[in-house]
Amino acid sequence: MKSVIVIAIAAGIALPFAAVAQSSDVDYCNKLSATYRSGVMANSTPQAQVPEAMSKCATSPATSIPVLEKALTDNKVTLPSR
Repeated sequence: MKSVIVIAIAAGIALPFAAVAQSSDVDYCNKLSATYRSGVMANSTPQAQVPEAMSKCATSPATSIPVLEKALTDNKVTLPSR
């Protein structure tokens, strides 16, 4: 019984930190998307995975960020700060 209480308390403490990390990833993903739109999209047709990654920033930033970072660096665009 004590272990269940300890796990519940630990989860309650850890969840806000996970939410903050998720939020900052979403913010960074949105910055990458905006940078891509202003720095690359105006000059070329995007690869298929880029618009998909941009659309998934809110729900899946961990998978979207690497796609957007690669697209920006491939086009020699400086990445925004995290």
